[in-house]
Amino acid sequence: MSSLPLVAPLFPAGKEPLPPGVTEEDRAQLLQAKKYQAWMSSGVESCAAKTAIAGIGGLGIGAFFSLMSTSFAYEDPYLRAQSQTGMSNTQKAREIFKDMGKGMWRSGKGFGKVGALFAGIECVIEGARGSRHRLQWYRAKNDMVNPVAAGFVAGGILARHSGPKAVLGGGLAFAAFSAAIDLFLRREPADDD
Repeated sequence: MSSLPLVAPLFPAGKEPLPPGVTEEDRAQLLQAKKYQAWMSSGVESCAAKTAIAGIGGLGIGAFFSLMSTSFAYEDPYLRAQSQTGMSNTQKAREIFKDMGKGMWRSGKGFGKVGALFAGIECVIEGARGSRHRLQWYRAKNDMVNPVAAGFVAGGILARHSGPKAVLGGGLAFAAFSAAIDLFLRREPADDD
């Protein structure tokens, strides 16, 4: 230990001071747990994991939105009575729930695709912008350029079947939306003094 003031002590790797309540016999288990924690955090921060998390989250949000919008949907009672003649209440309920499930799946798939597409593109852009060499991918420049560029690319990909004007318009609209959302999320919190 150094007796100099304001100098941090240096310890060899694996010989750092242990947290309170941990004995020297527990050091190997602590180091193993730290290694697993590092693996888990690097796995969650990977582009594949971010894309999967965004896709699954989008699926859930889309299904929830569809469920809520189904409850507010206007349906003609006369038309429903004609299409459900001769059905018991159980059969009617089964048909209604089947239609709700199809709508939830359809909407969830759409939201999931958009979320996964945007998150994957943003992660790749963030990694590519942070590297000077091909092997150094994850230095991570996290600024406003990433979501705007990812929004432009994702919007263009989503509108690719509608022609070049739609690709440009879709890219610009998605980029503007991404910029607005990111500006909202990056804003400074209000000072409550």
